[in-house]
Amino acid sequence: MKAKILIVEDEGLIAEDIKYQLEELGHTVFGIVMNGDRALDAIANPNLDLVLLDINIKGSLSGIDLAKIIKEKYKIPYVFLTASTDDETLNKAKNTLPYGYIVKPFNKLDLKVNIDVALHKFNSEKEKLTLSRNYVLEKFNIPLSDREFDLLKAFVTGLSYKEAAEKLHISVNTVKSYQKRIYQLFDVSSKVELIKKVG
Repeated sequence: MKAKILIVEDEGLIAEDIKYQLEELGHTVFGIVMNGDRALDAIANPNLDLVLLDINIKGSLSGIDLAKIIKEKYKIPYVFLTASTDDETLNKAKNTLPYGYIVKPFNKLDLKVNIDVALHKFNSEKEKLTLSRNYVLEKFNIPLSDREFDLLKAFVTGLSYKEAAEKLHISVNTVKSYQKRIYQLFDVSSKVELIKKVG
């Protein structure tokens, strides 16, 4: 599975080496950020699939601080990169429930395995996201038709227009018209906002 990956790493040479290895594995490097505060802007991009996070980075936010924000606000998988293997750092990192933990120095195989497992785990979790019509009715007071509910689930689990259309045996145009209605019902203007609100 190929992914768009953000590298948060404050050592330039290491960051460039990671970029090279990721591209060799067929991934797209979304960018390299060397500062925890600047990473916040980059993480907000809805097209990101995964973040590689150095734990000790410059700026007022550490990799662990960033991980907590990603978990709370953005719902994308992240894998820690660190030279630290002491118990205190490990426990703090573990408490954020990362999708992987790579210890420096590492090689291309370490990256490949951790990224593949992280993406697989994250996608499995998304599929298990159980939305019920009762939940939507109770939480948002929005009664949905069968078709609206099926499409809401498709959007929240990250299906594209085409995938949703194929799954529900309808046209892409029909998916788009339902999407407008769903956005209005939930008072959102994008898929990212919808996922944050409902997920």
